[in-house]
Amino acid sequence: MKRVMLTVAYDGTNYHGWQLQSNGISIEEVLNRCLTELLKEPVQVIGASRTDSGVHAFGNIAVFDTQARIPGDKFSYALNQRLPEDIRIRGSREVPLTFHPRKTDSVKTYEYRILNEEFPNPVKRLYSHFTYLPLDEKKMNEGAKFLIGEHDFKSFCSVNAQVESTVRTIYSCEVQREGTELVIRISGGGFLYNMVRIIAGTLMEVGNGKYPPEAVADILKAKERTAAGPTAPARGLTLISYEFPELKDSSERQEIL
Repeated sequence: MKRVMLTVAYDGTNYHGWQLQSNGISIEEVLNRCLTELLKEPVQVIGASRTDSGVHAFGNIAVFDTQARIPGDKFSYALNQRLPEDIRIRGSREVPLTFHPRKTDSVKTYEYRILNEEFPNPVKRLYSHFTYLPLDEKKMNEGAKFLIGEHDFKSFCSVNAQVESTVRTIYSCEVQREGTELVIRISGGGFLYNMVRIIAGTLMEVGNGKYPPEAVADILKAKERTAAGPTAPARGLTLISYEFPELKDSSERQEIL
């Protein structure tokens, strides 16, 4: 028996998120089906991040166990011949049987992309959130600095989330302008349900002048969801990468930038 880790990229537009759903097809369902067909044995992947419906990924992580003799680094080639074109394996490798992507320390990086033009661009409609309101990225960056460090992010968590603690650690958060697009890039040790999208919605309110940058600190202290901005739409969000300190060896470390 061996455990194989996959780096999975996908366009989330046509899927009901990562996790198996009774009301629609999911990324997990497609991976399970293709692996089961390939290996002729029942396979159920374990995903590192259960992204929501419409959210995209460049570097989500999944692991599965198999008796197959296929080398770990060859699974990406075999799977990509079976997967639909909006899901691709960007890399595969064997990892220790004890490795679990949700039960080990990790650094997770997201990007939220905002199209800030006078009119929507149909070519970018599936991968960014459009707003015609002018956004000041300098003020957004000032506000983002208050999020860095260990804080109670209850104000930035969906009210329906069931978690033991709402304390999380953010390592970096910055806003960059790329032409008429703004990109919020945030890295942390873990995120609450809808946390990144609520942060994005709040920073956009800072950018359009509704809140001053220092209001982000007050929102954190409030520990109340109604204190923060709206939850930004899923289509602007992409899971960029995972890093696992447990996989320290250069041959096992997973880092997609």
